[in-house]
Amino acid sequence: MHQLKQYWVAEALEKDLGDPTQPESVMSFKSVMELDEREEFPEKDVEWLYNWNLHHYHIPVEYGGELKSYEEFVAFVRVLSRRDLTTSITFSTLFWSGLVWMAGTHEQKQKLAKFIKDKHGAMCLAYSERAHGSDLVASDVQATKVPGGYLLNGEKWPINRATISGISVVLAKTDDSGGARSLSLFVVDKSEIDPAGYSNLPKIKTLGIRGSDMSGIRFDNCFVPEEMRLGQEGAGLELGLKGFHLTRTLCAAFSLGSADTALRTVLKFSLGRKLYGKTVFDIPHPRTTLVDAFLDILVCDCVTIAGARSFHVAPEQSSVSSIFVKYFVPVTVEKLVQNLSVILGARFYLREGHDEGIFQKVVRDNAIISVFDGSTVVNLHALILQLRQMAKYRAKRNAATYEGLRSRLETRFSLEAPLPPCERAKFELFSRGCDDVLQGLEISLEHLYDLKTDSSVDAEVLQKLITLTSAVLEELDAQDEFLASSGFEFGHDQSPELFELAKKYCTLHAAAACVHMWIYNRKVLGDFFAKGEWLAICLNRLLMTFRPSSGIIPSIYIENVAQELLKLDRENKMFSIVPLQLAQAPSPEEKTHAASELQLQA
Repeated sequence: MHQLKQYWVAEALEKDLGDPTQPESVMSFKSVMELDEREEFPEKDVEWLYNWNLHHYHIPVEYGGELKSYEEFVAFVRVLSRRDLTTSITFSTLFWSGLVWMAGTHEQKQKLAKFIKDKHGAMCLAYSERAHGSDLVASDVQATKVPGGYLLNGEKWPINRATISGISVVLAKTDDSGGARSLSLFVVDKSEIDPAGYSNLPKIKTLGIRGSDMSGIRFDNCFVPEEMRLGQEGAGLELGLKGFHLTRTLCAAFSLGSADTALRTVLKFSLGRKLYGKTVFDIPHPRTTLVDAFLDILVCDCVTIAGARSFHVAPEQSSVSSIFVKYFVPVTVEKLVQNLSVILGARFYLREGHDEGIFQKVVRDNAIISVFDGSTVVNLHALILQLRQMAKYRAKRNAATYEGLRSRLETRFSLEAPLPPCERAKFELFSRGCDDVLQGLEISLEHLYDLKTDSSVDAEVLQKLITLTSAVLEELDAQDEFLASSGFEFGHDQSPELFELAKKYCTLHAAAACVHMWIYNRKVLGDFFAKGEWLAICLNRLLMTFRPSSGIIPSIYIENVAQELLKLDRENKMFSIVPLQLAQAPSPEEKTHAASELQLQA
């Protein structure tokens, strides 16, 4: 078992699912590709996950479930996603239970826990409408107050798992005057409403995740009792946006699972195929592309794990921490997958052959993640509205502020530090200027200087880390100065230049997350992680997006990363800063035994 207890569930799930390259394993590449070709809902795989009791990890421990930390949650979603995003995304609609854990009454929470746990219940989120996209305030679905409840009228589309789920979380207008307080949320239990009051829309054909239950739902004078309303009347938009804080961060686990399969598949190809008298891996360009993909995953790991832990350490900052994760990770993985496709050549486009054609499915399925729960543009816009306040807060830091930052940074980034329970009621729509990761960068820079007296740290690597971290700080200072002297625009008419500024802020955030992760886990995550060469390369690559390369990375650092990539593949471990053990293929003896058992059963 992994030395970090929060990864035990992911390792156990991984072991029981089995090696996805083996056709007899659960959710094997062969079986998921066959389902995808038939555009068939993965019913057996979903039921297997329920029988494994994975749904218990969506219910907080105080309501009889097993949900203890979102770091643990991200790890097992990643294990699912490396096999099949269709099943993983299907099962993930249980994420939306987070709205009830955040704002439900005691009775609503107990009822939902029982629905999920005892009935293998599924739910969906009915926010979007055909005519309005991300403009939730423009919702046309009406909830008209009547004695004892509301009458729902209108259509929600497109909705993942709309047809199969037993509960729909519906955002509807309860005030015709419009505005932010005109919407309310309803947890509509289909088993408790008149079936004549709603109808399911036809399945929608999609580019990827073809087997998903993607459709819509229509309400016609559908009576829902008052106790199905979540929170106060008029609080629907605020609750809905806070729910995104959770789901946006968890979406990164989909991307990281995809990235593992994409890299593993292409690495296997590059090691097995020979061109010009050598393996593809030994040719400089593809070798560099593979190493870069591995480094991208390590950066995304630092961003995602820190984001998941922040729900427990700084829930009031979730409005910005979730944006950093949701923007940076899916966009980085999309580019990573695109780069890797070049190595496969024409094979990346084939729906059969190499590993059952899983790579092309990853390309198609992965493309939807950056659109989930607010697109990339929506997330950057939400960050733009908070940038100036974060710059002002940073300028006003003092001794007391630093003391709080030190404490939170250690708990957020030290993977050995126990996490407090997640206080979802503390989620805010705005962080009020707080962003611990970038505002605490000077603290980690101090730690780097302090390490000069530590003989276990390579002096040359350390000096490069100090130089690169100082460069990140310079860029942050310059950005804050620009923000302080620039005008501020409310609303949706933000300039393209501000969107570029928001992207840069996310990149600086990723760099800072990597530095903090190394500082607080040098002695925990193994020799490769501790040495810090990977960190120097990652910081250099992140800085290169807005300043020329400093040229300070020796080629031996890159070669050592390449060797670590090969080592993890050889040992069948996840490509990660937390390289948990992947499922092993059964030995020939085990396969023979299994075949004999099947024959006996027949």
